[in-house]
Amino acid sequence: MASLTQRTASHFFAYVSRLRWIKRWGLMRNAIEENVATHSWEVATIAHALALIRNRHFDGQVNADRIAAAALYHDATEVITGDMPTPVKYHSKVMREAFGDIEHKAEAELLALLPADLRDDFSPYVRESRLAEQEKELIKAADRLSAWLKCRAEIRAGNPEFVPAEAQIRARLDADGLPEVRYFLEVFAPGYDQPLDNLLG
Repeated sequence: MASLTQRTASHFFAYVSRLRWIKRWGLMRNAIEENVATHSWEVATIAHALALIRNRHFDGQVNADRIAAAALYHDATEVITGDMPTPVKYHSKVMREAFGDIEHKAEAELLALLPADLRDDFSPYVRESRLAEQEKELIKAADRLSAWLKCRAEIRAGNPEFVPAEAQIRARLDADGLPEVRYFLEVFAPGYDQPLDNLLG
């Protein structure tokens, strides 16, 4: 085993930690600012819950811990690319393909910051293409739920800017028809509309 003095320093986590400075929803007026690091934590907790709900109630056999870890890194490339607003990112097939190529290059750049002997270990979390379809599905659902909850929070704060986005995201969640998402919306989502004293029971 190599001694600590023989190891080359890695800037991976110092770089990823700067996700806290990347603001989301850049094209919209925000009453409550949100950064990518905060969003990633929320997506990870929701994705973990969705996986457990699938396993418990809907005959799933997914690895909830792996999904939570992958969700923590699901927007890690934005430390290089910045947050691309959804209307821009999905404006056309050309835009989506171009941004997809940028994301793949950013994934490679992030992995290159790691010590060589750890790159294969981190690759399944940093590279979305390495995830199984069920894993991607649950992380994307958690990402949408997080965005919907953000819209709801903005509307409660008196910001009508988020009304169309809230309706669009909710329609997409309903159209996707995932039973674990419906469970989350019925059981957990109502609490987000409650004041603190009510949450403490």
